[in-house]
Amino acid sequence: MGSGKVTTGSAPFDFQGKHVTVAGLGVSGIPAARALHARGALVTVVNDGDDARSREQAEALEALGITVRLGDGATLPEGTELIVTAPGWQPGKPLFQAAAEAGVPVWGDVELAWRLRGPDAAPWLAVTGTNGKTTTVRMLAAILEAAGLRTAAVGNIGVSLLDVVLGEETYDVLAVELSSYQLHWAPSLRAHSAAVLNLAPDHLDWHGSMEAYAADKGRIYAGNQVACVYNVADKATEDLVREADVEEGCRAIGFTLGTPGPSQLGVVDGILVDRAFVENRQKNAQELAEVSDVRPPAPHNIANALAAAALARAFGVPAQAVRDGLRSFRPDAHRIEHVADLDGVAYVDDSKATNTHAAQASLAAYESIVWIAGGLAKGATFDELVAASAKHLRAVVLIGADRALIREALARHAPEVPVVDLDRTDTGAMLQAVTEAKRLAVAGDTVLLAPACASMDMFTNYNQRGDAFATAVGELRA
Repeated sequence: MGSGKVTTGSAPFDFQGKHVTVAGLGVSGIPAARALHARGALVTVVNDGDDARSREQAEALEALGITVRLGDGATLPEGTELIVTAPGWQPGKPLFQAAAEAGVPVWGDVELAWRLRGPDAAPWLAVTGTNGKTTTVRMLAAILEAAGLRTAAVGNIGVSLLDVVLGEETYDVLAVELSSYQLHWAPSLRAHSAAVLNLAPDHLDWHGSMEAYAADKGRIYAGNQVACVYNVADKATEDLVREADVEEGCRAIGFTLGTPGPSQLGVVDGILVDRAFVENRQKNAQELAEVSDVRPPAPHNIANALAAAALARAFGVPAQAVRDGLRSFRPDAHRIEHVADLDGVAYVDDSKATNTHAAQASLAAYESIVWIAGGLAKGATFDELVAASAKHLRAVVLIGADRALIREALARHAPEVPVVDLDRTDTGAMLQAVTEAKRLAVAGDTVLLAPACASMDMFTNYNQRGDAFATAVGELRA
């Protein structure tokens, strides 16, 4: 890690009379526009869309005296001194190119929240990664709460950081989920401690390359005060730590599913142990919890728990709170969710596995699987996933628009595995998929919905897809 001292604060910004352009309406743009307006900024909101919902939102903002331009998100308003953007807006958009040429800074909603923190604001324990962010942040919040700390799980998890920072409730510490989009637009962020859980190709259409994607993830380590937490099994995360410029004394802390070395957390004989935040870590280890305290105890979920524990321990949380927090934690729906057991076959909903990295982790959690997969590939390839998972597959049922890509990978890497290719992209296809999976499964198998694809070809979102799976399993039970 770099040894340069980085200040944990950021220069104050006087918004009074400043011309600020907010890019995008929605969950981040509207609170940003309101907060800036309340601080005396002259706010103009630009938005690509011009539909009924946008017009309704625009009318509410205009009633406050905020200017809104619908259907024109490309042009930089004259006199703009700062842009605050929704995280999903791509860096290559003409608006940002014009801003760069004019020397206008661009912040995201996270940067704005960071800048608007009060002098006694709660420190941030931050988490990013391709997969597992939400689960890890919620585990972390549960551990912090078990330690008696006032906390909240916020950020990309769906709770606006801006609303929390500007709200009346006070916190001791915040558990913050950050996406690569948010980190790209947050140059001043300085967390107490942070973790990168894993890195795999994702959102490359937005970032332009894997290198740019990784670099944006790595921004989370900048200026860390106590710990940069990385995944021992994913060298790319350790490389990001090595490149990070942090505060003097900040430590690199690894987590591993194997026996931990000094300055690591890991697993020994079914026990989660800490060899990082103990005296004489060369010889000593602290028991934190049992693997059975983690629900579900799938390998990648144990890794999530270790990362959460590392951040909590970096904040000084006692070992017992780690155990109590993990025991109290309940995963969100559609994340390796056990739906039912029928005739000795388990039915598991991991609809949240919307990319190959997440699906591979899910498939590794079970010995013998009838896999339901397919949807929108988003440019992904499936050879690595299928090759790594072939030994676990009894059969595969394919649905969705890009199922042929998975079928072709199966033909190359698992030609002996039976495949049912359902030529359907309607929502009713899920019942047929589950019926076929039941026919193919034998006692001891797991029927696993881990699509490795996005859901929008057939469903509104992954939640609806998971609900459809659970409903179909329920019909089999009837």
